[in-house]
Amino acid sequence: MHAITVSSEGSLQWAEVDTPKPGANEVLIRVAASALNRADVLQRRGLYPAPAGASQVLGLECAGEIVDTGEAVSADRIGEQVCALLDGGGYAEYVCVDETLTLPVPEGMSVAVAAALPEVAATVWSNLVMVGQAQRDTTILVHGGASGIGTTAIQAAAALGCRVFATAGTQAKVKLCVQLGAEDAWGYREEDLPSLVLKATGGRGVDLVLDNVGPNNLDRNIGLLAREGRIVIIGSQGGRQGSFNVGPFMAKQATMHATSLRQRTRAEKGEIVRATQEAFWPLIESGQLLPVIDSQFPMWEALAAHKHLESGVHIGKVLLTQKPYTAADGLYGSHPLSPAGSVKRTALAQKRW
Repeated sequence: MHAITVSSEGSLQWAEVDTPKPGANEVLIRVAASALNRADVLQRRGLYPAPAGASQVLGLECAGEIVDTGEAVSADRIGEQVCALLDGGGYAEYVCVDETLTLPVPEGMSVAVAAALPEVAATVWSNLVMVGQAQRDTTILVHGGASGIGTTAIQAAAALGCRVFATAGTQAKVKLCVQLGAEDAWGYREEDLPSLVLKATGGRGVDLVLDNVGPNNLDRNIGLLAREGRIVIIGSQGGRQGSFNVGPFMAKQATMHATSLRQRTRAEKGEIVRATQEAFWPLIESGQLLPVIDSQFPMWEALAAHKHLESGVHIGKVLLTQKPYTAADGLYGSHPLSPAGSVKRTALAQKRW
């Protein structure tokens, strides 16, 4: 089979490698599509090595068809259309994964779009609800609201009956956050963000902050928290080291959590996947929560897709697909607000497929 491999210099190649064989509790998926995550970029740069025993091929999620099963898995699963949460290996023609980490492709959704679900949905559910304790009437601020995680978190929180606010990098992205269900949104570079949030919440602040920036953002986050508020750090785009004033943090009786889905145990991931399917799949199939798709690239042009992600111009998820998907033949089941650029990019890339 072919898969994307990473050179010592950090370049990506579509190279021939051995086809994996499923272990006892695994299924073999013929990959139709994968989706990009920031962790893939960091791994390509040598800053985020794969966990011990995981595939060295990039890709933390995929969707496709089960074509083989391990001895402990029913052969009846062959032929199922699934998406899956991976430790790695998604940028390939085939990948093996524990069957507990697979999810059905939601009814009415194309297999390509389903590739954008597993990592984002599991991350949002585990951090929003399992860690962040969000429930009806919880007030939430989502940083990076136009990202793959952000667009999903806004929709999910709104569907749960939360008050949702967001930040984003451009006015177009700010507008999108409101269209997706945020009560209000602001540019994340706003110097007086805490004051804006406090004004919007009647001086109370927010109960929960989902933060993908990390240490450099902590003082601002504390300034906009309500008493007994919670900060959940799900990324470190602003750096890995920083400092903050512990006084206001203590005065608010606040708490801080930092999580990494990839580093969890297989049993923990299985529990999260089951909970995510139970909570989110009905919302997806009813149209209340749909992935926002920015664009799609041929699988073998993964480096171009990475550069697009690194540029910061994307909105929602970037897909890697084995063939082009369009509105006419399969790019359906994504949010109506998905950028039109997804179809345009496909047309520009036709010669490369």
